[in-house]
Amino acid sequence: MVVLQTDRFLSELTSMYERSTEKGSVWVTMKRSSLKAKAQLQKLEKKGKEVEYRCLIRASDGKKSISTSVSLKEYAKFQASYATVLKAHMHALKKRERKDRKKVADAEKVPETAPKKQKKKSKKKSSGSKS
Repeated sequence: MVVLQTDRFLSELTSMYERSTEKGSVWVTMKRSSLKAKAQLQKLEKKGKEVEYRCLIRASDGKKSISTSVSLKEYAKFQASYATVLKAHMHALKKRERKDRKKVADAEKVPETAPKKQKKKSKKKSSGSKS
């Protein structure tokens, strides 16, 4: 995985979205990371030093993977730029088909009426004698 500067990451992400407009997907994940091993983190905590956590952002289209690391100070600027990239490439999404609420409500109010079955008249046999 290639770790890039934030500007380069955003331009690569834009090209990933452009390649996948007709077919394909792009996965973006974000997580908190210190970019240090657990052993190093434990040593820093024992010494009482503060650990600086960063935001690790990864993107993949199935063929190519890229990543970047953003500090707390740069995060607001990065988030604004990232939002711009996302808004620019939302046109490839499919619209969700919704049912018309009026039609659904009308269908629930009017029950389907089936023709009523008429009862057959049964002839009772009398237990008496015939004369």
